[in-house]
Amino acid sequence: MAKINWFKYAAPATFYPLAGRLAPWFQAMAVLLGAVGLYIGFFVAPTDFQQGEAYRIIFIHVPAAWMSMFLYLLMAAYAGLGLVFNTRLSSMMARAIAPTGAMFTFLALWTGSMWGRPMWGTYWVWDARLTSELILLFLYIGFIALQAAIDDPRRGDRAGGVLALVGAINVPIIYFSVKWWNTLHQGSSINLTRAPSMASIMLWGMLVMALSFWAYSIAVILSRVQCVIAEREQRAAWLQALGAEQG
Repeated sequence: MAKINWFKYAAPATFYPLAGRLAPWFQAMAVLLGAVGLYIGFFVAPTDFQQGEAYRIIFIHVPAAWMSMFLYLLMAAYAGLGLVFNTRLSSMMARAIAPTGAMFTFLALWTGSMWGRPMWGTYWVWDARLTSELILLFLYIGFIALQAAIDDPRRGDRAGGVLALVGAINVPIIYFSVKWWNTLHQGSSINLTRAPSMASIMLWGMLVMALSFWAYSIAVILSRVQCVIAEREQRAAWLQALGAEQG
């Protein structure tokens, strides 16, 4: 049985076609899982006896919040690999992850405000979890803006990598904020140390939506990193041609 040399895909040129082949499969998974998850959340799951029908927004809000934190840690990990080992593809992956992470962070904040209006009587409060999630959005935007402001992509990767690693400390603050401070935001309904405090069908709907968001993220990130690779290769070819003309 032939062994697959996965290390060869660490090179942008060999990863590019692989990303193109995988992206459509994850797109299809995202659509299918999203349809199932929304159906469970909005048509199968029972009405909550305390929050009524308004609670159904959690089937979008909670998975989006999960993805916002997970993608930031993934972005920081790729950025760190790029800094330490000077791997081009790692830095490209970090750059490709950032817009999707920012989108999910905004989605979590927006759906959270929609849920907060009927529950708290206001769209926004300077709650510890809400504020730290807003800071996460600013970190994503800062990462994107910093890299865009630097003409040299490699210097931009290094600067963005430092910011991503420093900002990673905000993720555990978001997660533990409801335990560390007295906040309006309710505690986690899903905990690894105890049984979930919700009906099993609600939990299944939330998990299916989380898988849908995960598949969507992979599909979009793979497509975006292809664009980053193509842009870098075109830039390299242009610089090489310019150097030849000047020489």
